[in-house]
Amino acid sequence: MSTSYTMTISCPANSGIVAAVTTYLSNCGCYISEMAQFDDEFHDRFFMRAVFRFNADSPSNADSLSEGFGTVAAEFDMQWALHDNSTPMKVILMVSKYDHCLTDLLYRYHKGEMKMQVSAIVSNHLDLRPMAEREGIRFVYLPVNADTKAEQEAELRKLIEETGTELVVLARYMQILSDTMCQYLAGRAINIHHSFLPGFKGAKPYHQAWERGVKLIGATAHYVTSDLDEGPIIEQEVERVDHGLRPDDLVAIGRDIETLTLSRAVKYHLEHRVFLNGERTVIFR
Repeated sequence: MSTSYTMTISCPANSGIVAAVTTYLSNCGCYISEMAQFDDEFHDRFFMRAVFRFNADSPSNADSLSEGFGTVAAEFDMQWALHDNSTPMKVILMVSKYDHCLTDLLYRYHKGEMKMQVSAIVSNHLDLRPMAEREGIRFVYLPVNADTKAEQEAELRKLIEETGTELVVLARYMQILSDTMCQYLAGRAINIHHSFLPGFKGAKPYHQAWERGVKLIGATAHYVTSDLDEGPIIEQEVERVDHGLRPDDLVAIGRDIETLTLSRAVKYHLEHRVFLNGERTVIFR
């Protein structure tokens, strides 16, 4: 089967957008296999995702299609991108000491569920170095404290640029990124938060939840911003609990929820299903 491509579009809402895009793709000899659209009436914004491939007798290719599409994009003031689905996205996984999210992402990666290339595993601790070495993945140790934070973030940025990394995943990385780093990674860094945001702050969130007698616990995957744990939400999952469970039971349930929530969020991003819409997201599942 020929290579497929994903086109993502966001622009001011207007009539004729779908017709213009589909007509252009058809004229380029493309077969559209999947298409989704959303009109945000509150913000007067339109979003579209189309997956297509070139027919065998098509006179066009990705380069010529992109060059010609500029005219259509200009007419509707589009922000758009064309992605080659045969090219895996380069990803850096950042961790501290907890291994459950990293283990799950690597498992799904090896099973072919994640279309990504892991550039490196970065950590502020050495605990998970054996796991990276066992997987044959580059491990980068960047210990962080108040004195070294700026220096180590500069090293991280250098690593991102050297490897051409397109996405950074904070898979239970227990350090807060600086405002400067958050701005640099805007829209391309995903964090997993250990509760259903908004939630309990500080240490031992599941213990706080237990003490308050909560009936739902959950996890939230979101884009990283300088506003701590308030970035655009990509995915959330919850599970009902009751009075019979102990704090350690909640921790165990929480681990499962975190891995599932993060893997879904990463997969959505890898497949170009997530669109930023101010402080919100539009996700074509």
